[in-house]
Amino acid sequence: MSENTPMGVICINKHGGVTSHTVVNMVRRLYNTKQVGHTGTLDPLATGVLPVMVGRAVKASEFLTAEDKGYIAEMRLGTVTDSGDITGNIISQNSEFPSAEETKECIKGFVGKISQVPPMYSALKVNGQKLVDLARKGIEVERNAREIEISSIDVEETDAKNGEYRLTVYCSKGTYIRTLCTDIGEKLGCGATMTSLCRIKSGSFVLSSSYTTEQLENMTYEERVALLRPIDSLFSDLENITLPPFFEKLAKSGLEIYLKKIGKALQNYPVGNRVKLCDGNGFFALGEIRDYPDGRAIKPIKQFVL
Repeated sequence: MSENTPMGVICINKHGGVTSHTVVNMVRRLYNTKQVGHTGTLDPLATGVLPVMVGRAVKASEFLTAEDKGYIAEMRLGTVTDSGDITGNIISQNSEFPSAEETKECIKGFVGKISQVPPMYSALKVNGQKLVDLARKGIEVERNAREIEISSIDVEETDAKNGEYRLTVYCSKGTYIRTLCTDIGEKLGCGATMTSLCRIKSGSFVLSSSYTTEQLENMTYEERVALLRPIDSLFSDLENITLPPFFEKLAKSGLEIYLKKIGKALQNYPVGNRVKLCDGNGFFALGEIRDYPDGRAIKPIKQFVL
């Protein structure tokens, strides 16, 4: 990779009708580099926040998938599809459903820690195969329920008479909003499906600071590069540890740095804590506190700047 390759993170406001991979290919072309990746796949139906890493920032992808999410979803009562959303084949339809008051009361019961079975139409893999690929072949496999957490759900009636509602959901990683809508419909006894989805938050990324690919297309290359957030902004909650030149070289070689050798105050750092390792030019690696036979040390776990 050239030293001139741009490096950083940009939040894309994904448009509907395309895959997340299609967006990545667009960004590759716009930034003239193959080294582009994303976190948190969005289905073609979905729109909204899609963090995209450019250059060496792709190394941060694995550390961003665990962040909480926020969504606005449209849900229709009385319709059940095989995919859990409006793009699927209709399995059943019901014109009778509970009142708005009953619906809202039911939805409140999904706030907190709950179990959720991942849908077949998802990017999860079983024995190396994506569930969605199996589903398209008419194959269904058993999936284990997983614990997720719904922090809050705000419910708005868009057309309660026809069973139309808008849900604003804040939740933990791994939550499937299509499945949430399906489960709400099952609990109400009338069925339900998701008709639209927009992700409005993913960790520190929000919709208001996202850019559409069309907006990027209308900028100069220099303007697009200027929009890239520096990698260390992804770890703004972590403490900076600036290393003296000798220990900086050791860290850049992947060696652990013993806390007792770089400062007494650091020796009380808890095992498992992560820190940003810096040199005279700033952030260069992510480190983790670990115990070794000779004492507690910072182990560089991901190098971002060579």
